[in-house]
Amino acid sequence: MAGGIPSVLWWSFGDRVGGQPDMGGFGVLKRVDVRELWPKEASDFTPWLAQNLSLLGEVLGMDLELVLIEAPVGAFSLDLLVRDVGGNRTVVIENQIGPTDHDHLGKLLTYAAGHEAAVAVWIAASFREEHRQALDWLNGRSDATMEFFGVVVEALQIDESRLACNFRPVAFPNDWRKAKVPTTGGGPTPKGQAHLAFFQELVDRLRTQYAFTKAQKGQPQNWYYFTSGLNGLSYGVTFALGGKVRVEAVIERPDAAWNSWMFDQLRAERSTLEANFGEVLEWEPLEGKQSCRIAVYRPGSIDEAPALAEIMDWAIQRLLRLKAVVGKRALALAAAGGPTLLPAAPPADPLIT
Repeated sequence: MAGGIPSVLWWSFGDRVGGQPDMGGFGVLKRVDVRELWPKEASDFTPWLAQNLSLLGEVLGMDLELVLIEAPVGAFSLDLLVRDVGGNRTVVIENQIGPTDHDHLGKLLTYAAGHEAAVAVWIAASFREEHRQALDWLNGRSDATMEFFGVVVEALQIDESRLACNFRPVAFPNDWRKAKVPTTGGGPTPKGQAHLAFFQELVDRLRTQYAFTKAQKGQPQNWYYFTSGLNGLSYGVTFALGGKVRVEAVIERPDAAWNSWMFDQLRAERSTLEANFGEVLEWEPLEGKQSCRIAVYRPGSIDEAPALAEIMDWAIQRLLRLKAVVGKRALALAAAGGPTLLPAAPPADPLIT
């Protein structure tokens, strides 16, 4: 089938036996109707995807964080409103447990416009060629600030094994073609290019050496954020004003009361958390803003090329420590499900150095 996966794949090595491949211990990979995993899109697939965005994010090269299920757009509802944490971009996701149709294409565009999204993702059990071409057409006629993805969701099985989910992109932005279309700002400035190079290496090292993120793409900006596994908590590295570099844990949900509660709970254990972290932390409620921040600083600037390798090593170690100490405690507090304090935080594992 053009552009798809055959219903049965034979993994064959060696001779053929009786006109069939000699499996040599290998099984038969086959595609199963996705409704065996998720009978209904709204009640089964969409809630499952909301809890497993990291699987989709790994395929798309993004750190995805759920914002809202069934997000309203006028009289309609978007399946999933999501944030690409690394680029701080709005992502809209429209789902189908069947072949693509014109109705969902229209919805995808409506929802993208309604939420001023930078990324639009259409997930379906199969893509009609005209709809795949439509997404390619949109990618070819938009600048680098807007991306469209078409993703096939498959249920796969080897022999009689448990069913497995697979996401397979069939339409996606063409980086080379995007680079030919100038953005309003005319492309990254020299400083933006320096930020892009720094954060690309940071993302690559954190992904390949520490399994800290599934993100794959740096950005030409002075900051980059990573998901934590807890909705409303992210980790970031920022080249801040005043010649400083900041590594931080940012608490930010639409619910300002939850943000204040989480921040206060963590700050109440400040001495223990800082002892486990190994340094004094800055506790910043960010008056007038909805978010709160727990951070550590050092001198540094993107313009100090000889110092960037040292800055990166410093940032990586602080990110790992924030996750091991502050992130671990935040997850435990959130799991309690309310304002009741848990017992004091136990000593953390030895610091990562």
